[in-house]
Amino acid sequence: MGAYGVRVTGWRAAMAAGLYGPAGFFKRASTGPAEHFRTSVHASPLFAGALLRLVERVDTALGHPKVFDLVDVGAGRGELLSTLRDLLPAGLAERARLTAVEVVPRPAGLDPAIGWHPDIPGNIVGLLIATEWLDNVPLDVADVDDHGRLRKVLVDPVTGTETLGGPIDAADLFWLSRWWPQPGRAEIGWPRDAAWADAVGQIRRGCALAVDYGHRRDRRPALGTLTGYRGGRQVVPMPDGSCDVTAHVAMDAVAAAAGTPYAISTQREALKALGVDGARPSLDLAHSDPGGYVRALAAAGAAAELIEPAGLGGHWWLLHSVGLEARGSMLP
Repeated sequence: MGAYGVRVTGWRAAMAAGLYGPAGFFKRASTGPAEHFRTSVHASPLFAGALLRLVERVDTALGHPKVFDLVDVGAGRGELLSTLRDLLPAGLAERARLTAVEVVPRPAGLDPAIGWHPDIPGNIVGLLIATEWLDNVPLDVADVDDHGRLRKVLVDPVTGTETLGGPIDAADLFWLSRWWPQPGRAEIGWPRDAAWADAVGQIRRGCALAVDYGHRRDRRPALGTLTGYRGGRQVVPMPDGSCDVTAHVAMDAVAAAAGTPYAISTQREALKALGVDGARPSLDLAHSDPGGYVRALAAAGAAAELIEPAGLGGHWWLLHSVGLEARGSMLP
């Protein structure tokens, strides 16, 4: 038992309660996740503009279907879909069916053209987007004891104090042996694999895009990545609902789990391929159009934040294709 009689538990159960329980972080944040951490969606409308170009490529690959589904998983308060709704060209806007997937009730004042659901819809023809969703799918953590044996890490939900529990089970050991074979602390990512495979499985024809912080098998972090965010600052992860609790995603594992063709790149590479380069405007513009120069300079600064390798540009983009012949054409 932990402090105040609260029983310690594995991190997966603690995260589920702390993030999605009745008093969980995502249920009680007054203005949504944006008040606690900054994502590409919140950083600049240039991100939505780049995604619009991807939407148009998928629409073309699909042959401009009668209904084009645009689904945002982990939609926050609908910020991305609201921006995309304003950007969609007329010919696509009238065919687009926009759906936000979130655990919180529908925000007041959200455009009625945007649907709001707690679960991912099925039979999608179009594009599914998940921006910083997988990092919040709860998972367990393992570490080695003094004898080198892998054991589950337990946490007190009230104090955040960790202890070592019993041996990990066979499913956890199987995943670790394939995807996180390095000794030491490890984050057991198969729940993310299952969640992403299920999401991609809802697509009949089209693409699924996951954008998240992550790592690959040959570069797993020795001490793991589990952390918390509150009020715009990184904090000790507390699974009591007071902060975001997150861990980076094993991107190669989730990619393989979906079982469809995919492309993987950094956000920097993907956004540059979609026209976001962060280049400063010419000084000649400052002389001919001072106002335009200031606007272009601001846009360049916003673009630079989105593609900064040590920041948002270090995100991974994982793009799956389902039922598309030109599967390699979405992101050059």
